[in-house]
Amino acid sequence: MGYLRPSMSGEQRTYRAAVIGGSGYGASEMLRRLMLHPHVEVARVASIDHVGQPLWAAHPNLTGLTELVFEDISPREAAQGCDVALLALPHKVTAAKVPELVEIGVKIVDMSGDFRLRDVAAYEQFYETKHPVPELLSKFVYGLPELNRDKIKAAKYVASPGCFATTIALGLLPLARAGLLRGPIHVAACTGSSGSGAFAKAGTHHPVRAVNLKGYKPLVHQHTPEIVETLHDAGAPDIELHFVPISAPLSRGILSTSFVEVDAEVSESRLEGLFAAAFDSEPFVRRVPGRLPEVAAVAGSNYVEVGFAVSEPSTGKRTVTVFSCLDNLIKGGAGQAIQNMNLVLGLDETLSLEDPGSWP
Repeated sequence: MGYLRPSMSGEQRTYRAAVIGGSGYGASEMLRRLMLHPHVEVARVASIDHVGQPLWAAHPNLTGLTELVFEDISPREAAQGCDVALLALPHKVTAAKVPELVEIGVKIVDMSGDFRLRDVAAYEQFYETKHPVPELLSKFVYGLPELNRDKIKAAKYVASPGCFATTIALGLLPLARAGLLRGPIHVAACTGSSGSGAFAKAGTHHPVRAVNLKGYKPLVHQHTPEIVETLHDAGAPDIELHFVPISAPLSRGILSTSFVEVDAEVSESRLEGLFAAAFDSEPFVRRVPGRLPEVAAVAGSNYVEVGFAVSEPSTGKRTVTVFSCLDNLIKGGAGQAIQNMNLVLGLDETLSLEDPGSWP
């Protein structure tokens, strides 16, 4: 038995979902959102941790809201009889589990990096392992709704984007579509500790993280080829990405700052028009005239904020500085996965995701 939701009237069918890899922070946000979903119920939650215990053993915010327990069962068993399998497993683990889900015909939305890249060589370089099922890469649609909405609606298997990749690519999407992204792009992005997972490591332990800022994986982060591939698909075939992630003293959130050189004649008003055309009809991307994007305004929500600043022309060029931010666990993780699930199931993509978060 799942969430103790009151009965609802109406003809809309209820879809059954399995959550596989259910004890981490991403799964916590996914389960919270699914508990609120009017047309999807959680059938089973598979995990190798907290086996036999109620979900609130790992996710205290769910106390009393469900009778589900963590089950140590295979993905095949977890997804049996379900409409969709939502995968919250680690990178490198997921790829080995997906074939059995493909065999039973269930729809898949995957939050790992194992099926985001079409280029198997790039995957093996940046994830430092052989891909066990490269023949399945072409079967997955990259789940960035703002770029691939129609493809996602028609898809059976969706690879939800990474948190850095979503933040950076969305900020640069208007420039890519307009053919203004060429040559080197320089990006620095600060991220919260929840992106490192539920288990403490030396670099994410709170006493060190809370008083610190530090770079890591400079120029070799695994989201680099994902961002490049996404921007290529959006209309920027000739770019180089120089990306430095920064560990920040936050639990949630990413703030990305991207520096792009454009021709001097590209005016601020033209850029404003490009950003308006790209995002004004998007349900979860908002431009913020009068201020710059900030993490506290989107934390706890599925929203992204984007903005930009433009330098005066110099030597025939000007610099566009693009700012973008989101909650890494929601639009950068589980929320976007649910947005993709909604699209795959033919539902309103905003279901269970419309709340604006809190302030401050």
